Amino acid sequence: MNAILKSKQEAAASRLDAAVLPEAAGWSKAAREDALARVRSMGLPSRRDEYWKYTRPDTLTQADAPEAALFTTDEAPVFNDFDRLKIVFVDGVFSAVHSDELSLEGIEISRLADVADISWASELYGALETKGQNPVERPLAALNTALASDGVLIRCTKTPSKPVSLIYRHENSTSDAVLHHVVKVEAGASLTLLENGPAAARFNKCLEALVADGAEFHHVRAQGRDHERRAVTHMFVELGRESVFKSFTLTVNGRLTRNECIIEFTGDDAIAHVAGAALGDGDFVHDDTVFITHDAVNCESRQVFKKVLRNGATGVFQGKILVQPGAQKTDGYQKSQSLLLDGDSQFLAKPELEIYADDVACSHGSTSGAIDEDALFYLRARGVPHNMATDLMTLAFLAEAVEEIEDDGLKDELTGRLEGWLLRHSRG
Repeated sequence: MNAILKSKQEAAASRLDAAVLPEAAGWSKAAREDALARVRSMGLPSRRDEYWKYTRPDTLTQADAPEAALFTTDEAPVFNDFDRLKIVFVDGVFSAVHSDELSLEGIEISRLADVADISWASELYGALETKGQNPVERPLAALNTALASDGVLIRCTKTPSKPVSLIYRHENSTSDAVLHHVVKVEAGASLTLLENGPAAARFNKCLEALVADGAEFHHVRAQGRDHERRAVTHMFVELGRESVFKSFTLTVNGRLTRNECIIEFTGDDAIAHVAGAALGDGDFVHDDTVFITHDAVNCESRQVFKKVLRNGATGVFQGKILVQPGAQKTDGYQKSQSLLLDGDSQFLAKPELEIYADDVACSHGSTSGAIDEDALFYLRARGVPHNMATDLMTLAFLAEAVEEIEDDGLKDELTGRLEGWLLRHSRG
């Protein structure tokens, strides 16, 4: 065992030793150099780290990406029927051929790979990620800031007529994609960002978002149904006064998926909702790690995460609400639940509250259990086949998380996808 551990540590060390900044770092070079120095100082994560004790980071830190078979399906891509501005990345590289023109009223869009100096982005790139390293170190996010080869820079000055859609295609079984996006939603503007697609054999993505006073940022993401996916994603969000941030992630299948969300309230009367629904089968590990810092007055945070696990799948939730001194009238809510469809699956939860203000309303709850046998019997007694009855109850269980999506059209789209995927599983 010690020899295996040593080999994995050496593999992680070799990745850092071989790390070099992209040749076209340009205006982001200083931030990248700082990030590379920080991650070399921190070291890459291991199971000995407190925030990685439930999830093995080995395949995310080794020098080369594990080979992943390409996933094919005849179903239409998620969000395919929506009018949106499409930005496509193939194995982590922007594809102009498959993308729309990067132009939409109310927003400015550039590529991270462009060498031209973009003043607002140069001020933000790596800044929120750096702040998000305290009090918990996040080495894979710093590694992303240093090595990201592409991504988009979006500055929203008004409310555009349609969402921006980031589409990630996977065409190389050994691809190792590192993307970094920066979003700035100016005061009074509103932006909806969609994400979907398998991305790569191994995917490291970081999104930094500054939501200014009175602005809104809505984020909806679908990760699935690529069975071989290994991904780590980070969202760093800073909220101004009376701003709104709402994010929902649907995850289906994948070998290893870790989604981290780090939110800081810096302006009074702001709102942040983060939600997720995950369905895992077999060799599946899904980890939601959330850290929300309240450092302003009368702000609301809400976390709702649901996981459905079968055939030995593993779900992880680590969520923390930190209320700083002076952050009075904080309303912090946290809920994590799992539905275990067999005795081999497991759900590991670590909910936390750390409060230094006295006029707050904060709560957290975490439960794990099996299908309600009485409800299942009720459906079976009325002629519903066992698998179909289980799927209906699964949809009902996930509904609370899906309801966190504000746009009814997007909500219906993902609910329909869930129904279709579960129906195919029932027929199988």
